[in-house]
Amino acid sequence: EVCWQRRLIMKLKASPLEPKVDQARKTASTSQGCLPQPLRRAARSLTKCVRSQSEEEDMVQTSSLLRTKPVSSEEMAGPASVEVRKAAAEFITFLNKSVTPFHAVQECATRLKAAGFEELKECEQWKVEPKKKYFVTKNRSAILAFAVGGAYKPGNGFSVVVGHTDSPCLRVKPISRQQGDKFIQVGVSTYGGGLWRTWFDRDLSLAGEVALKKDNKLVRKLINIGRPIMCIPNLAIHLETDRTKFECNNETNLRPILESFAAAGLDGGAPKKPETPSCDPRDICGEHHSQFLDLVCEAVGEGCKPADLVDLDLYLYDSQPAAIIGAKEEFISGARLDNLVGTYTAVTALINSLDDDAAFTSCPNVRVAACYDNEEVGSQSAQGAETAFTEHVLRKLAAGGSTTEFECAIGKSMLISADQAHAAHPNYSAKHEENHRPAFHGGVVVKVNHNQRYATTMTTHAVLKQIAYEAGVPLQKMIVRNDSPCGSTVGPILSSRLGLATIDVGCPQLAMHSIREFGDTSSILQAQTLYTMFFKRLHDVLEPML
Repeated sequence: EVCWQRRLIMKLKASPLEPKVDQARKTASTSQGCLPQPLRRAARSLTKCVRSQSEEEDMVQTSSLLRTKPVSSEEMAGPASVEVRKAAAEFITFLNKSVTPFHAVQECATRLKAAGFEELKECEQWKVEPKKKYFVTKNRSAILAFAVGGAYKPGNGFSVVVGHTDSPCLRVKPISRQQGDKFIQVGVSTYGGGLWRTWFDRDLSLAGEVALKKDNKLVRKLINIGRPIMCIPNLAIHLETDRTKFECNNETNLRPILESFAAAGLDGGAPKKPETPSCDPRDICGEHHSQFLDLVCEAVGEGCKPADLVDLDLYLYDSQPAAIIGAKEEFISGARLDNLVGTYTAVTALINSLDDDAAFTSCPNVRVAACYDNEEVGSQSAQGAETAFTEHVLRKLAAGGSTTEFECAIGKSMLISADQAHAAHPNYSAKHEENHRPAFHGGVVVKVNHNQRYATTMTTHAVLKQIAYEAGVPLQKMIVRNDSPCGSTVGPILSSRLGLATIDVGCPQLAMHSIREFGDTSSILQAQTLYTMFFKRLHDVLEPML
């Protein structure tokens, strides 16, 4: 029997691909008559196998049947694997460059352009085509990228993954001149719900955008000083009335020190404002210390002078770079994990989903990755998730011969809101619900709240479970205790505004909203793998449930 099968296989391999099935039939029919019964069964089985293989090679994958074989656990390896460490290291590079929402969007745009995406202007007419890739920005602090499937027609669905580019931080006030006890200080505002106690005793730098006059025009310039220039020192414990408790007045105690009077050559006298206030509303020299503006001009370069500056949008940040740490190098320590993890993995997954050209050619959906600003303060801005910007973009894409193409498309679509999730904290175990305790390296976390602080539903959860199964990515579940407050995301905002089926997910982390947050390396690969499969498979998985 073995010898007979070997001869048959050798004949099939030697023949051209197309006549394999016919040859198998002929060989089987002429040979089976003189073979014993066991060999006849083997010949029929082998012929059937060859026929099946040939048919699969010729078949176009248009079926909406579920895939039943997941990626193996070896392919989605653990925290010590080369794949996990490589993905985490690439994220760290992105994170250290993305010190403000403006820089995060710039980094995303750079990566998208390198992958062949074309930039569009919101204020222009668009001509988008199937199997093409595009992106558009808003305020340079939000970005929406999309790849149009080769089989897309107006009214088809959208596969959407969203994150946000902003994080809690300190931002420079419009008039920042402050001083006290022979120190020059910078006035800052709190942005979002930060753990402000963690901002003390840190080496702080400055970055953001500035508007300036150049050649009789107003231009915008991205800047990053890149070195520590400020600090907010703690009060010595000896001067505390209650040494067991930390208290901070956000107005009077969160004042970074920039320079001493002695270093500024003031000889004990306070810095003076310009004697005659300028009548030019563009002049901001009297609103900030000259030392501060000199640093900004140095970062702008090109011979910029304080008189050229018209306005500032500047953020303080921890100058210590993010890093992979731990005895086994399994943790990520750094600022802005909430939510540059979501931003990075959404955009990376969109790019990665295009690696299968045949699948993209036959894809009927538009794959969308959107990253918004101002989530930490409620999303109510032109560049936030509550803006009509998303609807405007999707309506442009859905435009066709009917006035209801957009509404039809929304019914065939689904959105993943990718924001960070709370891992169970070993030092505060009682803060977590007993059956829902997300762990590091345990997979992407699905966030559920029956009061709709998260937008997850049974339908969207089921769809994601199937996609995660096919991707080989484990999922975890999180729900807050009944006696605990619950945060929220852009998920419920977009879900209610667009009528779009949505699920809230995130990667597990500790120390959320601290200046130094703490996550795991596995999450980066797990999230981008899950979102990549979501882009590729949503249409086929969702369609039978509509």
